[in-house]
Amino acid sequence: MAKYLGPVCKLCRREGEKLFLKGDRCISAKCSFDHRDYPPGPHGQGAQFRRRRESDFARQLRAKQKARRVYGILERQFHRYYEISLKRRGMTGLNLLQILESRLDNIIYRLGYAESRAQARLLVSHGHFMVNGRRTNTLSYLINEDDLIQVRQGSRKRIYFKDLAGAAETRNIPGWLSRDLQDLSGRMLRLPERSEIDGNLQEQLIVEYYSR
Repeated sequence: MAKYLGPVCKLCRREGEKLFLKGDRCISAKCSFDHRDYPPGPHGQGAQFRRRRESDFARQLRAKQKARRVYGILERQFHRYYEISLKRRGMTGLNLLQILESRLDNIIYRLGYAESRAQARLLVSHGHFMVNGRRTNTLSYLINEDDLIQVRQGSRKRIYFKDLAGAAETRNIPGWLSRDLQDLSGRMLRLPERSEIDGNLQEQLIVEYYSR
């Protein structure tokens, strides 16, 4: 399983905004972006003072890179999702975002069972969750409507999952999901609408990037 192994705070600095890749740490005083909000690299600190007009290609690239980093996906798989979204009926950009939101690791994060998508990926890869009664450790597994996601019985004895219901209760979930904290489970009721997905993502620029 290929994944990014570098410092994630550098990704936020490159995009010029918090991507909340470390969960609660990103809203605490420990967040390094609050102390170094300039781009990474030897010339990053001076780059914030230089004004330059951004080309259309640069804006499209940044939109694509930002979406990739938010969902923790590498380029090859991200491009494959774009090709799938092209074949679906409806708006390509919205189709792409709905596919990204339907990933198992993202669903675990949205249900509040993990502080961040990175933590959700770790939990899924270790086989702590089941989909429709079957143990699943595939991060990219696409959840369908009415699929049941629940914590595996053998994992509920672990300290993390014993305290999970109380921790998850403080985290809100979107309207397209349902959650049962007593059973440590959840379902996808429907595909999310555009208003229920991160408004800072610019899917139209991503479509333009791959349409060149």
